[in-house]
Amino acid sequence: MYIAMNRFKIKPGCEQTFINIWKNRESHLDSVPGFIEFHLTQSESNDDYTLFASHTTWNSKQDFVNWTESEQFRRAHAGAGGKTQDIYLGPPQFEGFESVV
Repeated sequence: MYIAMNRFKIKPGCEQTFINIWKNRESHLDSVPGFIEFHLTQSESNDDYTLFASHTTWNSKQDFVNWTESEQFRRAHAGAGGKTQDIYLGPPQFEGFESVV
């Protein structure tokens, strides 16, 4: 099993805009071999930002890599960084984890 996470720092007051972006996007994940599940999680806010993490689970790291090289990935990320770019405090921070137990 492989877990891929992106951490996003979102400007205070822009949380619902960020959530709506994720709710309304076409991810195309369900058509990708090896995909298991997706979650968007939200941490508590501080004065500077609210931390979110997107979390996908895959059968293997190779399945995730295949997704990042796929047409579905390009379509899912085609609008990233568009007119709502000003809600982000920097680029997402990727973290990948392989199951060891």
